[in-house]
Amino acid sequence: MTEQSDSGPARRVNGVVLDDTAKRIIEVLQEDGRRSYAAIGKAVGLSEAAVRQRVQRLLESGVVQVVGVTDPMTLGFNRQAMIGVRTTGDLNTAADAVSGVEGVEYVVITAGSFDLMVEVVAEDDDKLLDILANIRGIDTVASTETFLYLKLRKQTYAWGTR
Repeated sequence: MTEQSDSGPARRVNGVVLDDTAKRIIEVLQEDGRRSYAAIGKAVGLSEAAVRQRVQRLLESGVVQVVGVTDPMTLGFNRQAMIGVRTTGDLNTAADAVSGVEGVEYVVITAGSFDLMVEVVAEDDDKLLDILANIRGIDTVASTETFLYLKLRKQTYAWGTR
C-alpha cells in the first residue's frame, strides 16, 4: 500500500484498495449516482475506462451500492418506524433472523438499552402490526419498542469517505 497525501495510507476493503482516487469516485457517486463514467473521470483525473473498471470493483466488493433513494410516504408506504429490539442469545443470529422479515429495511447491532435498531416501512398500520408480530415471533427476540415516524425531514447518504 502506498501513502496518500490527503487521507493517509490506502486501505484494502473486501479486496478493493480504497486510495484517494477510489474515495473521490465514491464521493462523486454519492453526489449523483447517475453521473457518467466520463464525467466521473474528469472529476477524478482518470479515463472513462479506468473509472468503469474501478466502479465495477467497488460494486462487486459491496463497498458501493448505487440505488434510487425515495421518500417512502410518497410511494404509498404511509407507516415507517424504528423498532428497538432486545434479544437473548447470539446477536448476529438475532440480527440475521430479523433481517429476513419482510418490511425490515435496516438492521443495526447496537450498544445501549437495545440490542438491535430496526427500520421498517409498511403500507399501513395493519402491515406494521404484521411486521411487528413477525419480529416478536423470533425465538431470540425478548422485547420490542416501536418509534413511529411522523414526518421525514432529512434523508441523505452523502457522508463522504472521510
